Parts: sequence; C-alpha cells; structure tokens
Amino acid sequence: MLKTWFAIPFWQRVLGAFVLGVAAGLLVPDFAVALKPLGDLFIQALKMLVAPLIFCAIVNAILQFGEDEGLGKIGAKTVGLFLLTAVLASVIGLAVGSLLDVSPTQNLVASPDYQEKDVPGPIAVFLNMIPSNPFAALSEGKILQIVVFAALVGIAIRQVGQPAQALGNVLKSGAQVMYRITKMVLELTPFGVLGLMAWVVGSYGLSSLAPLAAFVGAIYLACLIHIVFVYGSMVRLAGMSPWFFFKSVFSAQLVAYTTCSSFGTIPAAHQAITERLRVKKSYASFVLPLGATINMDGCGGIYPAIAAIFIAQLYGVPLEWMDYLLITGTATLASIGTAGVPGTALVMLTVTLNVVGLPLEGIAFIAAIDRIIDMARTATNVTGDMAVAVVLGREDNGAGEEHVGRPQEQS
Repeated sequence: MLKTWFAIPFWQRVLGAFVLGVAAGLLVPDFAVALKPLGDLFIQALKMLVAPLIFCAIVNAILQFGEDEGLGKIGAKTVGLFLLTAVLASVIGLAVGSLLDVSPTQNLVASPDYQEKDVPGPIAVFLNMIPSNPFAALSEGKILQIVVFAALVGIAIRQVGQPAQALGNVLKSGAQVMYRITKMVLELTPFGVLGLMAWVVGSYGLSSLAPLAAFVGAIYLACLIHIVFVYGSMVRLAGMSPWFFFKSVFSAQLVAYTTCSSFGTIPAAHQAITERLRVKKSYASFVLPLGATINMDGCGGIYPAIAAIFIAQLYGVPLEWMDYLLITGTATLASIGTAGVPGTALVMLTVTLNVVGLPLEGIAFIAAIDRIIDMARTATNVTGDMAVAVVLGREDNGAGEEHVGRPQEQS
C-alpha cells in the first residue's frame, strides 16, 4: 500500500488531494467541514518548522557564501528584484481592475466580523525589525526579527573566524537536521491540502462568491497574468524553461494556495527549488525567508490595486491618474516589512485606501471572502520568491558546489 502511494509523483498526490477536497466541499459540505483538523494538523506541523528552519538556514546560507560572492551584493539584487516585480504587480492589478467591470452584481452587506486594522507607521516597522529578546522572537515566531538576528549571527561568525568555527558547524548541522525534518513533514501535504480545501469549499460554498464574482475573478486573472508572464519571463531570461519551472514548483504553489501562509510554505518551496531545480541551498535559504517577509506581489501589489478600484466604484468615487500613481507607489512600499501570514493584506489595503482618500468601511464588504482571495495572493507571493531564487542562482551558477545546473526531473 505504502509502496504504491509513494510510487505516485508527489505533485500528482497533492493535486489529487486538492481536487478531492473541492469535490467533497461541494457534494458533502458538512462532512468536508469536519475534515478541517487534517488541515490544522498540517499547518501546525509547518509552523513547528518555520522558526528553527529559518534561523539555521539563514546562518548556514551566510556561512556558505564565498568571500567573492558578496553577501551585500546578493542582498541588493534580491531586494531589487522584489521591488521590480512589486511595481509590475501593481501595474497589472490597476490594468485588470480598470479594464474589467469589478463592481458588485447586487447590493452587498458588510461583513460583521470585520475589524479595522491598526496600521503601523514606518518607524514602528523599522523598530520591530530588531528583537529585544532573540529567544522570545524564536518562540513567538516573529519572522522578520528572526531573519535579522540570524543574519547578524552568520555575519559575526564569519568575521570572528576560527574561534567561532565550532558554533558555525553546529548551526550548519542544525540546518541539515531541519532539512530532513522538513522532508518528513511535507509527506503530510496531500492530507493537509485535502482537509483545507474541503473546509474552505464546504464552509463558503460558491454562493458566497456570487455578488463579488467579478472582483474575485479579476484578482485571480491578474495573479495568473503576473505568474505566467512576469515570473515566466524571469526564469526564461535566466535560461530555464518556464514550463519546467512551473511543473517543478507546482506542489509548493498548492501548499501556498491552501495554507495562505508564505512562511508556512517555505519548507515546501525550499524543497522544490533545491531538489528539483537544483538551486544552491545557500541562495534558497537566503531568498525564501526574505521574500516571505518583503515580497508581497499578490498582497501588496495586485490586491490593493484592484480592491481600491472596486471600493471606488462601490462608493461612486472617481479615481484620477494621480490616484493610480499613488496606489502603485504605496502598494509597493507597503510590502516592505509586512509578515507573510494570513490577513496582512487587509493592513496593506488600509494603507492604500488611506493614501488615496477612499472610505475604509469598504473593506468590510470584501472581508467575508478574504480567505478565498488570500489563496491566490499567497500562491503569487511564493511563486515570486522561488522565481527570484532561480534567477539569482542561475546568474551566479559558477560559485559553490550546489549550483543550479541542469534541472532534474524528479517527482
């Protein structure tokens, strides 16, 4: 039985679970909702991995970068690519939202569960990057603080040299142990996807989408355009077949789609690009956590742009070309320092609406279906993280032993 199960390619197991979950939600919604503990178990297992994996992996990545590779140069390239794709995402969102009629098909009722989000100022975001207690940051899963502290530890170990070599070896071994635990946890992916999709479809059904069908469709269309054309072009320019790239990362995309967590998808994304696309682990371990923190093309680019147009149409507020420029700039900058966990897109939308003077009350009308929208946003974010890692790895494929070489066809 187990032999037959593992003989099926991993992505096919995940896709089959996805389809089965949707079917269960449509046909037997009460039973489907009862499957939610399967998804909760999977998410808990992923959360268990995130903090120690990110800490050990980032330290390991910094220690593996050679002196000639230039950690600062790689970091600048990574952030530069993230900002570029964020701008493109905003432009695509504005284009799709403007060309399509995203206004509701009937009168809407505001979600009773919506509560206005507190928007942190730039100084608060900056101060929150530095952990007052690194151990508390690890235990509480404050990812941005973990990233900063791990980077400082890795840089310090390199600067100290020989006296710190033992600590460096321990953390390198810790990274290898976390990679192995990650493999174990990811075998639960089909069961987690089944439980989550069954619960989402069983809970919300298709009727909840009816008044907002155009709005949801516009976001999904914009995300698809961004994934296929922007990320596909990036990996093509890096010398890799877009078709092979998307096929190789498909299972990680499904994990992102069902969990709605960029950080929770890091283990699956790391496995996909290091084992199937042979990206150096040092690049993957550096780019993916950083991308999960600041790369929000779906949440910070596409979603605020289309949602702002939707709310403007809902309240009959005309938007000028300057408003579109403000939306693009604000959506791009708001993505910096926003944690990749479910719900943060509403904070970013609040920032965007404030800048262009649109009523924040409009968020309440779309909050009820935020989970369904968040699935597409998160899949877009994670795909962007993996695409940037591939681009950087292909560009510097002459450095190190685990470079991005000829892609391997693996299940």
